[in-house]
Amino acid sequence: MEFSEVIRRRRMVRHYSDKPLAPEVVERILASALRAPSAGFSQGWAFLALTDPADRARFWPFVPVRAEKTPTMQDAPLVVVPLAHKEAYLDRYAEPGKGWEDRSEDHWPAPYWYIDTGMAALLMLLTAVDEGLGACFFGIMPDHIQPFREEFGVPDEYAPIGALTIGYRATDLPSQSPHVEERRRDADEVIHRGNWGRHG
Repeated sequence: MEFSEVIRRRRMVRHYSDKPLAPEVVERILASALRAPSAGFSQGWAFLALTDPADRARFWPFVPVRAEKTPTMQDAPLVVVPLAHKEAYLDRYAEPGKGWEDRSEDHWPAPYWYIDTGMAALLMLLTAVDEGLGACFFGIMPDHIQPFREEFGVPDEYAPIGALTIGYRATDLPSQSPHVEERRRDADEVIHRGNWGRHG
């Protein structure tokens, strides 16, 4: 598939069939995340991949609103939880030549551990489209994060930034709401050329 077509087709899919994914497809999707950029090549991320039905069933109680509003999301054969590891960045930039030996977060203009892990999640979303699949990214609410960690043995220093479902779209996938296109912001609204407020 041409990359421009991957971009055009990308959307959040919330309705899946229970058709399983071939193991090699799962591995390609997961491997794509490792190609994401990261500050200082810190690679401060980890990914909890849930393919076994019993493991996926253990996950859904931690996103109860999502499971209630769109129960067919639970049919997705792959759930991935991207986890950001801040300490990897603080350690990397405390190394000789980086100059931030005090490991202070104040040096960082933005929390790159979240940004980079988000980029890795996006690569998985795009790879899913390239594989002819649907995918969705959604949040895990703060009050469920610690119970989630305990259930899956995730160390406290790893922060889940959300979760992805990936699988074959349901055959009766609802059509996209026309309000989506109505709300899509035009390039002239958000792209400033040479100076803020200059759109032409």
